Amino acid sequence: MKAWRLVFALSFVLLSGCLVTFKEPIPASQAAPVGLLGKWTSKDAWGESRKLEISRSGTNLYKAVSYPKGHKSAKEEYGFTVSRHGNRWYVSAAVPKQFGANYAIAGFDLSDTNELVVYSLDIERIEQALQQKALNGEEFETSEGEGMLITSSLDKVFAYLDDPANSDLFVEVARFQRPAK
Repeated sequence: MKAWRLVFALSFVLLSGCLVTFKEPIPASQAAPVGLLGKWTSKDAWGESRKLEISRSGTNLYKAVSYPKGHKSAKEEYGFTVSRHGNRWYVSAAVPKQFGANYAIAGFDLSDTNELVVYSLDIERIEQALQQKALNGEEFETSEGEGMLITSSLDKVFAYLDDPANSDLFVEVARFQRPAK
């Protein structure tokens, strides 16, 4: 699970060993907000300082590099795309094979106080959406715990995520600040 600590960095979506994945990635059709790019710092769940550097890696493609402060040789790197729907920005990244090899989606906000706040999807609420047939998908198991694979189209997924009645689908998992100069 160490490789997915960054995915908490742009927490691309593990929470308590539970993972929500999607068949489709967010297409690389939108540019990220300029404020997302650059260097960020945070403390992880273990109280360790982490650095996060977000940069462009192509047209509407981005990469996040994370490492413990002072240990750049231990860096983890992930490619991702972004999209804005409703009032929220979303990121999408490929999930490693041992976790299903699909795509994770997380939400993020850039606050007025110059913070990057990352949100994961609440697996219990997604499970309810599947039971109520609001979304299509299936459960799967990984060595790290239970997961959900959402097979609904992205249009249907975003319509569901953007519905104000579903605003509690998101759980804050990380908060980053710009490093002091």
